[in-house]
Amino acid sequence: MSKHTWVFACTLSVLALVGFISLSTLKQYRLNQSLKKELIDSRTVANEATSRANQLGVELEDGKARIEALQRENAEASNAQKSMETEMRAALESKEVTISQLQGRLTVNILDRILFDSGEATVKPEGEKVLQQIASVLTQFPKRQINVVGHTDNVPIRAGSRGQHATNWELSTARATAALRMLSERAGVDPRRLAAVGYGEFHPIADNATTEGRAKNRRIALVVLPEEFEPSDVNSLSTNSPALKPETTATNDPSLLVPSEKLED
Repeated sequence: MSKHTWVFACTLSVLALVGFISLSTLKQYRLNQSLKKELIDSRTVANEATSRANQLGVELEDGKARIEALQRENAEASNAQKSMETEMRAALESKEVTISQLQGRLTVNILDRILFDSGEATVKPEGEKVLQQIASVLTQFPKRQINVVGHTDNVPIRAGSRGQHATNWELSTARATAALRMLSERAGVDPRRLAAVGYGEFHPIADNATTEGRAKNRRIALVVLPEEFEPSDVNSLSTNSPALKPETTATNDPSLLVPSEKLED
């Protein structure tokens, strides 16, 4: 082999070796870069997972705090409901005034003979006393909405006496409004917490075929709702805003207020 041939062969070998080493180095570099990127991505994912875990921990603690707060509020509301019911029963319950509690609604049923003369919608002195007693309890619970509901029996108003009230519907609404005004104007109950509804003869709780049944059906019901039924617009009113007039409605749609009340025996 000539010298030139040998030098050329050695050069090619060196170049091949250098190429092989360079290619291996390049592959190793790329592999290292890929591993480095995967490591960075893994660290990023781990950091994000740690951050999310910390956030979830904070949210969990906040959730526990809210649950505890709601439990305290529920306990307070339950105690307040029991307190109001106890006070109402102690002050009022009798044959003419009965109290029932259903799904958080406290209902005070007052037979009409205590509040009104037959066919009339002017509250009698005896009725004023009862409403004052009720108001003294209601004012201790200022966040409760109170619906005043008028009911009658199914005996039509006599044609000869149809002056101010043409039907039982008008009579029940007028009586509910009269009781509402007594609570607001004379007994100091916030008028924004009051609403009046007349159901007429359409929500009886007893048999209108008997004298006793008709007497039970002629009543005023004060329905005290739970605090969650507090009107949303009341809190938005400024303290300097003029007082709103109480709402008065004549309706035969039970979905607009509350289910029919039941007197306790």
